[in-house]
Amino acid sequence: MHDERRAAPAPIEIGVGSGEIKERLGGEHVALGDRFLERLSGACAIIDVSPDSLAEAGRDWWPISLRWALSGAVPARPGVIARPADTAEVAGVLRCCNEAGIPVTAAGGRSGVCGGAVPIFGGVSLDCCGLGGVQEVHSATSLVDVRAGTFGDDLEHELRSAHGITIGHWPQSVALATIGGSIACRGAGQYSTRYGKIEDMVAGLEVVLADGTVVRTGALAGRGAGPRSAMGPDLMSVFVGSEGTLGVITSARLRAHPVALEERRAAWAFPSFPEGLEALRRTLQRGATPAVVRLYDTTESQLNFDGLDTNVLIALDEGDALIVDAAMRVLSEECRTAEPLDIGLVGRWFAHRNDVSVLEAVIRAGIVVDTIEIAAPWDALASIYDGALTALQETAGIVAASAHQSHAYLEGACLYFTFAGLGPDPGDDAWAEGFYRRCWQAVLGATLAKGGSISHHHGIGVVRGPYLPDALGTGFEVLKRLKTALDPRGILNPGKLGLPSPFGASPWPGSS
Repeated sequence: MHDERRAAPAPIEIGVGSGEIKERLGGEHVALGDRFLERLSGACAIIDVSPDSLAEAGRDWWPISLRWALSGAVPARPGVIARPADTAEVAGVLRCCNEAGIPVTAAGGRSGVCGGAVPIFGGVSLDCCGLGGVQEVHSATSLVDVRAGTFGDDLEHELRSAHGITIGHWPQSVALATIGGSIACRGAGQYSTRYGKIEDMVAGLEVVLADGTVVRTGALAGRGAGPRSAMGPDLMSVFVGSEGTLGVITSARLRAHPVALEERRAAWAFPSFPEGLEALRRTLQRGATPAVVRLYDTTESQLNFDGLDTNVLIALDEGDALIVDAAMRVLSEECRTAEPLDIGLVGRWFAHRNDVSVLEAVIRAGIVVDTIEIAAPWDALASIYDGALTALQETAGIVAASAHQSHAYLEGACLYFTFAGLGPDPGDDAWAEGFYRRCWQAVLGATLAKGGSISHHHGIGVVRGPYLPDALGTGFEVLKRLKTALDPRGILNPGKLGLPSPFGASPWPGSS
């Protein structure tokens, strides 16, 4: 794989020139002196202070920020961008920031939708896209060493074409997200029921701590690299999902699988959403794990499948023919009371599964839109579905509210809610932000009330931060202590995960 730096496409055009761009969140930025910038230049060969670059580094795919961009604003800009080429440069940048007390926000493709890569207190944006490339493929153990800045589609292309293997991580953002970013927010691909979420694929990590110390965990830990070892707590899990607040991921060892030789598809119609969920529960608890099982409620079925007024379940599995046949047979048995549908519906989903082009058109029309994914046990999913949709439909200004189930496991599944709203004045940003926060409260409030998890794979970032202390309970205090121990000066991605920051409170309205 080539090592040229790759940049992901911008989510939407900023409506003004770089000299006129404003910051929407308006956090208190830390001043960067000439002496610090000189030291930073000595630690990292490429630094960037151009206005256009700083503006782009100040945002990700957070939907409400796409609206801000049209009026010439980004969430928050860094003071400088550092573009390291290797782990040593990452360590050097972090040492400089730690010694000077400067916030540093690690970023990859900035494909996140929760503001996780936004440098809300300024400082240094650490662009990790230069850390790209497959380092080594271990054929005997089905493990792959890859640098954190590698984009998902580049990784899959090389592994498939040169080695006949796959990681199986296919998020909608596969061409926008880096491997390090996926690990940092515990991402999930569309085939997760077969291959697992990203945390199931990670066998080892290389991480740089706030003071520049390089740590290797799991299968990258040298003598401690045996599979399924029992050598104390799993240190690797400390960094998976930490969103750059505890350390910066620079490399990973991932589990791979042979490229699938067989594929099967099927589709059914259920008279109700809970009946479809129950069929999936029985399927998963019998041990069948089809790669894709997606259940759409009637609203989303009508939108995605030519007005079908039913609850559409589509399924796709791939792998060894014997295993695929068995999994699809179990699923078919559990769907025997449902109406079979044309498998062309699966092909329609597959052809458009990564298309996000409609998002820009909707936002340009003044519509406030977002998706909120949560996870819950099987016995709570139906009540969360009902409670969240009822709360959304009661929100003033709502024009659409719907949901689908998209990732299923032994003990439960993910629900993916979509909402859209329009106020009296489509250009009224104050109304839009108030409506947006009320919709998030509607879904996450219903989720927490029924014992669900407030995120399945999009992470926490800024927007979910206020909800994390309640979601983790007494465990949140443990997270705070970890943060203090690993990052005593609080420089790593401050203002995220709802954690306290020495640079001030998160400026996102409603944060505590």
